[in-house]
Amino acid sequence: MAQAKNTAEFEDMQQGEPDQQEGLAEDGAEYAAESADPEAEIAALQAERDEYRDRMLRAFAEAENVRKRAEKDRRDAQLYGGSRLARDLLPVYDNLSRALEAANDETRAAAPGLVDGVELTMRELTNILARHGVERIVPQPGDTFDPHLHEAMFEAPVPDFAAGQIIQVMAEGFRIHDQLLRPAQVGVSSRPA
Repeated sequence: MAQAKNTAEFEDMQQGEPDQQEGLAEDGAEYAAESADPEAEIAALQAERDEYRDRMLRAFAEAENVRKRAEKDRRDAQLYGGSRLARDLLPVYDNLSRALEAANDETRAAAPGLVDGVELTMRELTNILARHGVERIVPQPGDTFDPHLHEAMFEAPVPDFAAGQIIQVMAEGFRIHDQLLRPAQVGVSSRPA
């Protein structure tokens, strides 16, 4: 009985062996096909490596560009962040200047404390603007007109001035670092008629 059992197991194994042998043969054929051309396999791996290397370099370059852009934005925000506030304070500066110009000797004698207060306020405003990089553009009559710094409000022929020279300053200009906040408003000489 034991012998019959062993014989049945042996027959089952023999019947199963061709399937197992067939699977091994297929695996071996695939391996043989893959390893038949090792140069092609090496070339494929090198191409894949080069593709990943290219992707990695592009990702590093993009990250570096983002870092540089963020640094520039941070620097610009630090330098020019107060531009809007400074631009909004310029009319206050203009009004204080007009008040001081309007104060004649009689007004100074009648209300010296008021005039001193306006002068002190003007000085403090000028110091605060200067601390934040705001510079005044103060052209003088006879200076050459510069369209990057000046805005021509009118043009008139004046005999003592050459064409393109400033003949009158109506309002000072301002810039923050190298950025123009407001051009100086000037009158410009044209060629005499």
